[in-house]
Formats: sequence, structure tokens, C-alpha cells
Amino acid sequence: MATYTAVATVTGGRAGHATSVNPDAEFDISAPAQLGGTGEGVNPEQLFAVGWGACYQSALMAAAKEKRVNAMTIMKSKVRVNVTLTHEETADLSAKIEVFVPDMELDQVQELVDLANTICPYSKATEGNIPTETVAVASLGE
Repeated sequence: MATYTAVATVTGGRAGHATSVNPDAEFDISAPAQLGGTGEGVNPEQLFAVGWGACYQSALMAAAKEKRVNAMTIMKSKVRVNVTLTHEETADLSAKIEVFVPDMELDQVQELVDLANTICPYSKATEGNIPTETVAVASLGE
């Protein structure tokens, strides 16, 4: 069984700096301007959305393989992850994952989405912990 551990060090919290190793990466972190930050660096919610999106896309591909969906069809898919931080009395996260697969019926895409939810490690880790909606969409409005 293969195992991978990501390692990152952060200083300064939401107004800080992050480094990771193997491979080396380094970047500034900033709270979004809407939450009083400068918005000049990446924020934790963006990083979470990117990580979840990449993981979910891979889970979607695995679901498609399991359902015998043409690999070329699923390679054209797009996953958009919206991570919302509501900062009132407490800080709460919620998420919405939208999946677009051109040339595929929405009910077929939703079947893949539902299966991907059971495969994706991020989805499994957040299940029951944050409100999450996962939907097949006819377009991402780009």
C-alpha cells in the first residue's frame, strides 16, 4: 500500500507565509479582503478548494471507469469547488461542488457525482463535518 504525507510549515496564520517540502514550494498567505485581509496572497479556503477539486476530479475519473463511461468524455469534465467561510459568532465552512461533463445527460453525471463522493478522500473527510452540496450542472457559466 502506497502512503504519502504532505508537509507544510506556516508562520503568521492568515497574514503569514507557508513553505512545503518535497517538492519545495513557498507562498504568502492573506485573508480575503472581504474578511479584513489584504487579499494579496492565497488564502486557506482557496488552497482547500484547489486540493479538494483535484482530488474530486480524480475520484470522478475513478467513478467513470467503474461505470464504464468513455474516458475521453470524462477527460472533458470540469469540477468547480466553492468553499465559503462564514465569519460571524463562529467561523464555519460550507462547500458546493459543481460538476460539468459536456455531451452527457445530467442524470448520468449526477450518478457519477454521487459515486465520486464515496471515493474522494476530501469528501469522506468532510462528510458530516461541513455542509456540502454536490451537483451535476449543465454549464459552469464561463
